[in-house]
Amino acid sequence: MAIVHLLKLSAGTESVESLNRWQGSARAKGPDGLPRHVTRMWPKKEQQILDGGSIYWVIKGLIQCRQQILRLDEVSGGDGIRRCAIVLDPEIFRVTPAPRRPFQGWRYLADEDAPADLSRAREDDDELPPELAGALAELGVL
Repeated sequence: MAIVHLLKLSAGTESVESLNRWQGSARAKGPDGLPRHVTRMWPKKEQQILDGGSIYWVIKGLIQCRQQILRLDEVSGGDGIRRCAIVLDPEIFRVTPAPRRPFQGWRYLADEDAPADLSRAREDDDELPPELAGALAELGVL
């Protein structure tokens, strides 16, 4: 069975650093202290995701980073509706920026279509403005 990833817009996030800051806040963490993203839908490809999948974050129109998905927890809010908490490894890996149009919810991302991680040597590079990174990614330069 092939690994499947999730692709998700990080709404309101300005940069990988701001995503990291948000996930460090108490509001973004579950009772176990791990960051999580709560969604209404439960992934049908759960086993393929849990076999090594990551969530790839789209920030400012570009896939910019990923986090390993550790598990899926059932949670319910005050309204009693069953939701899925995607529990994430706190380590964020920068990836080769790839343009992505806006969409709602999350999408499946095949392992062979996932952008490659940046080398450790490039992780400390200054972050390019999203418009420039997007243009370079479309040209295949990044």
